[in-house]
Parts: sequence; C-alpha cells; structure tokens
Amino acid sequence: MSFNLDALRGVIRHAAPSGRAMTLAWVVALFLAVNLLVRIGLIGFDGDSAVLLPWRLAAVLGIGTLYDLAALAWVLLPFALLALVCSDSRWGRTVHAALASTALAILVVALCFVAASEWVFWSEFGARFNFIAVDYLIYTREVVGNVRASYPMELLLGTVAAAALLLLALVAKPFVRAALAPAGSMGARFRSFAALLALALVLQIAISDGLREVAGPASAGQLASNGWYEFFRAFRNNDLDYRAFYRVMPAERAHALVRHDRQAPDAVHPRLPLNVVMVSMESLGSDYVESFGGRPGLTPRLDALARQGLMFTDLYATGLRTVRGLEALTLSVPPTPGHAVPMRKHNKGFSTVGGAFAKMGYEPLFLYGGYAYFDNMRDFFGGNGYTVIDRTDIAQKNINHETVWGVADEDLFAQALREIDARAKRGSRFYAHILTTSNHRPFTYPNGRIDIPSGSGRDGAVKYTDWAVGRFMDEAKKQPWFLDTLFVFVADHTSNGRGRTDLPPANYRIPFFLYAPRHVAPGRVPWTASQIDVGPTVLALLGAVPEPQFFGTDILRHGREHPRAFMANYLTVGYMDDGLIVELTPRRGVRVVDAATGDLVPNGEARAAGIIDQAVANYQMASDRLRGPMAAARWPTVGSDGR
Repeated sequence: MSFNLDALRGVIRHAAPSGRAMTLAWVVALFLAVNLLVRIGLIGFDGDSAVLLPWRLAAVLGIGTLYDLAALAWVLLPFALLALVCSDSRWGRTVHAALASTALAILVVALCFVAASEWVFWSEFGARFNFIAVDYLIYTREVVGNVRASYPMELLLGTVAAAALLLLALVAKPFVRAALAPAGSMGARFRSFAALLALALVLQIAISDGLREVAGPASAGQLASNGWYEFFRAFRNNDLDYRAFYRVMPAERAHALVRHDRQAPDAVHPRLPLNVVMVSMESLGSDYVESFGGRPGLTPRLDALARQGLMFTDLYATGLRTVRGLEALTLSVPPTPGHAVPMRKHNKGFSTVGGAFAKMGYEPLFLYGGYAYFDNMRDFFGGNGYTVIDRTDIAQKNINHETVWGVADEDLFAQALREIDARAKRGSRFYAHILTTSNHRPFTYPNGRIDIPSGSGRDGAVKYTDWAVGRFMDEAKKQPWFLDTLFVFVADHTSNGRGRTDLPPANYRIPFFLYAPRHVAPGRVPWTASQIDVGPTVLALLGAVPEPQFFGTDILRHGREHPRAFMANYLTVGYMDDGLIVELTPRRGVRVVDAATGDLVPNGEARAAGIIDQAVANYQMASDRLRGPMAAARWPTVGSDGR
C-alpha cells in the first residue's frame, strides 16, 4: 500500500480546529503553557533534587499535564458556550468576538494572578492550593493584609500585569480573527459543546488523588498537581465523611482497640489545685528552641524556663496550622480529615479541656491578640464555655505594635495579666489559654526589644516572642497568684511544611514544658507523645480525672507504656508508633513508612499490621465522635479506667 501524503494532509486539515473553533485552541495553548511554566518554576523554587531525576521529572510533567487537562476542560466550557449561542450572522460574529475577547482577557489575568498566588502559597505551605486556600477566601482582611506586609506587592502585581499584557499581545490578534470567523452549523457547535461537557465530567471522575502518588515523594505529587484543579477540589471536599473515604473496621473491634490502648495504670496524682496558664506559641517548632535540640541563641528565656521546668522532649503537633493545634489542645482528639473541628458546622457540645476545668470551679479563658472571628475561634471557644478575650478588648493606648494578625505578643501578655489579675482579686480560679501571633509573617514587632531588626525574618520573630514570654514571666512573678500557678508552654505547630513524605516527623516536633517551681520538679520526659496529650497530662497532674471522651492520655503515667503520636497534613492522617508511621489516605489507602528514613515498609509485616489497626481504630472512633453533638452523645466513651 503506497503512502498518500496528500490524503494525510487532508485528514490533518479536516481534524484541526478551523473557524470559530480556533478560539478554543488558543485557550488550550495558553492554559497548558502557563501551567507548565508554573510547574517548572515551582520545581526550581522548591529545590528538591530528587524531583530532578529524569524518570521522576518525566512523571511530574506527564501527570501534571493530565491534571492541567482536567482543569482546562472546565475552563473551555464558557468559550464553547459562547461559540454555541452566538449566531453565524455578521452581527453574531461581532458579538461573539467581543464577548470571547473579554473572556480571554479575564482568563489571561486570572492565569497570571493564580500563578503568582501559587508561588506565594507554595512559599508558605510547600503545597498546591488546598482547603487552607479556600479558608483564606473567607478571611480576606488577614490574608490580604499579611501578603501586603510580607511581599513586595507593587512588584508582584506589576509583574502580573506585565505578564498578562504580554500574553494578550501575543494572542489577541489571531484570537480575534478566529472569533470573527465562520461559526459552522448549529448542530456542529452543539455537538462540540456537549463533547466538551462530557469530557469535563469524565476527567473529573477519572482524575483522582491516587494519580499524584505515582509521581513519587509527597513534594513530587504536589508539583505534579494543578492549582486550579486542587482549589476547586478542596472547595468541594473540605469536610469528608471518614467512613466513606478511609479504611474502617467493625465498630466493636475499633472500640476494643482504643479502650485497650488507653488503659490507665493504677497510680494517680494527688490533688494539686493550681491555676493554669497555657501559652500556645505560634509556629515555634523544636528546631528553633535550643533546649529542645534546636538552633542556639534565639530563645534564651524559654530555654531557661524549660530547664527549670518539666520538659517533654519528644512531643508532636497534630497538624501544620494553628486551628489544628487549638483543636488538639482543647478537644484532645486526633486530627480527622478535612477541616479542624473549630471550622466545622458541628463544633459545640463536645468535652473540652476548658470544660473539665469548669467542672472543678475554674473559669476557662481564651486570649488572642487578633480578631477571634478568624478561624471561627470566637464561635468555637465561646460556644464551648470559654470567656473569649481578643483584639476588641484591648484598648488602643495599650498597643505598642500590631499587624493584620493581631497585637504584638507583649501587648497580648499585658492584657492577659490584667485579665488574670482581675479574676485572682475576686478569688476565682482560672485556666487561661493564650495564643500568640508575632511569629508570623510579616515578622514585625516593636523596635528596640531585641538585637534583630523588625521585619527581617522568622529568626527575629522567634527571638521577639521569646523576649515577650520572658517579660510576661517577670511581671507574673510579681503577682500574688504566681506561686500557685502552673504555666504550660507548647507550640501550636512548626514552621515547616515540606518533606520527602506526607508526614515527616521533623515537621511536627514541638516544644512542651511545664513550669511551676514550687510544685513541679525539673526534669526531662523523653517518651514520644502527641499534642492531644497535653490537656489530659495537665489535668492529671492537678489530680483531676480527664474527660472520658478524650483520646489523649497522661504522658507521665501512660507515655512510658505506649509512646505514640498523631499527625495530619491536609487529607493524609497519620499515627506514629514503634518507629513507623501509618498514613491513611482517601480511597481507603494505607501506607506505612519508616519514621526515620521515610522508606516504605510492607503493610503485611507483623509490626506494621498491628500499628495499622491502631491507626484505623483511633481515627474511625474520633471521626464518629465528631459527627455532631447527637453522634457524640451516642458514642461509647473510652474511659481512662479501661472500661
């Protein structure tokens, strides 16, 4: 059979877009080109050499193209709809050209703006857009203010505008020519629109999270994805039904495993009726605190306090956001997939650490230097019995410095002292949970406090927070209530987000220590524990019985027998035990990795199998508990006595 070159050319010419359909071809070219450049730029910005291995780079780019196509199919629909509804008359072609050109201009600006936004988001979280980005749409004041203070906005927006103008200059003329071209028959246009709609639906079903995992490590999977796709996916799936997406087991077996896991030893602490002040320190990982193995010189006051107190040297945060830390410290519950509890519709009616103190006659307080509507803090804490004190309660004369996130830590601590003093003078016992904010972009604070200039980076913010803590403790020591107060210092999360795996332990390790010189002897507790254990440990130390619905345990009594930790990142939830991390993912995925190396461990290994069961049981029961107050009321409690 002879090869007919003219016939091949005819087929190509017939299959290629022509007339008005060429507008779609230009949209395809623009979208794919910009997203490819974004992916390449993020690969370079991330600087992970493992991604540059030829086979892994090919996987990232190839899988990335599939995610790009999944997003592109929806972007094409408005252009296809315009091509369908605008007639093929001279007037119809003019209208189509005007509307399609406007849509193109909007798309080009959006492409450039999203590209810049992805770079900003990646620099903060080491990930493509996720439900954090969806949350940030709600809190535009804080987020826009933070970006304006942290990045050169004039340069950033100028670059976006310049890139958009350049792209429009390149494609405007041929795009308008195509928009004015013959439209083809109504039937052909309708079939094209229907085919694109069908393609969008098919790709939405066919393209899943599992595709990212083929790319390799967690960072490669994130690079392979698409910001547009991830944003709208997170918008749909920011609160998941655990039972529908994750591995489960029979309820009776889950109950038995968790009960056995939480059996308490015979010994109990004697009653110690102290006031309690818990300071949750923003973004302060152990890597910044010398006494916990971190960098020297940034936290001299915290180091001195820690060495005089009881240090828990292997504690892990449950997540990478403040709201996760608040959930763990307040509810003593593992980090279930989706939103943290404070952000959910059903965020009230649960047992809380503050509630346990209230039963003993304490007044639970939550003190925050920003506006407590952020992350739904006022609704959550106020709705669970706490007295909420925030930026609205701090007089302007008492503010030395503030950012969009809140007042400087020294101003927050000064307000905390005023609130605590007022309660102490009227004879009330208090449990005060204080959340700092200064260790957050834009990393600014009052001048003259430390030897690092304000706004120069995280090192300065860490050292300033340390200075503010030291000043707070100096002032507290002058108060009559000081000697009978237990101070709890714990971070809400670290400042790290990247790693070879979804849940690298180093990204979750945080400082935690207790300070009460008259009541708590100095020492070091080396057992692995979780942020959910902080509240139960403090309550047990005071001689109280932790709430039966708490998943956390008293580290001092239980930690030696069963050291373990919970942690989560977006939709991956994990359980660390015996040197292994079990990662539970949607589509009932289970992966076991070595905590030290990140290497995969076969799920069938005897040691791994038991830990998988514990992970599934804990997360399954926690998710059941958090489905709402009615579900919580029906949920079989896990009493600390093992019954």
